[in-house]
Amino acid sequence: MNVKVVIFDWDGTLIDSVDHIAGSLHQAATELGYPELERSAYRDIIGLGMVEALQQLYPGLSEAQMQDIREGYARYFFQRTTTPQHVFDGMADVVSDLRGAGRACSVATGKSRRGLASALDSSGLGHHFEITRCADETRSKPDPLMLAEILAFYGYQPSEAVMIGDTRYDLEMARRAGMPSIGVEWGVHDRSVLQAYDPHAVVGSVAELRQVLGL
Repeated sequence: MNVKVVIFDWDGTLIDSVDHIAGSLHQAATELGYPELERSAYRDIIGLGMVEALQQLYPGLSEAQMQDIREGYARYFFQRTTTPQHVFDGMADVVSDLRGAGRACSVATGKSRRGLASALDSSGLGHHFEITRCADETRSKPDPLMLAEILAFYGYQPSEAVMIGDTRYDLEMARRAGMPSIGVEWGVHDRSVLQAYDPHAVVGSVAELRQVLGL
């Protein structure tokens, strides 16, 4: 692909964190007395902003109830620091090689700014990204606003970028923005779900991703 900027999702795409997120949500909600959902339900909302995720998991929550769950989630989630060992094998090299080839890299994530800021530093990946956008400072996926903000930063058109993600929210966001996308199978959603959003490609390995990106 001959694109000028590669936009990555974070959790489930660059970082092996899906189970930790799902477990933290499960603990936070159930200790407050909310129904215990299937683990797949907690996984399925990964990629959304926290407000949108909780609205989907437990419809009808008040702002106060939502805040209680969010505080519990943060308490559990931040017990683990994201380290270079949590980066999926080969993905640090993908980002580094993209930068070496003169392509810009950025992040569009459902994480909070607090969560991403910490993880960018501790993962060792932060210096590669010129701009990052989080759900609590713009609109949650699949709204395309965060992609529009990244494009505006560079002065690029949607056709000059690609969104890489592991969820239907990533690929739907890209489709709404008129941007090509690549789905990766090592995160939340499988190939059959990802293909429904007209991606340029769905890849099952980092080697396949490198091939699609021309690395």
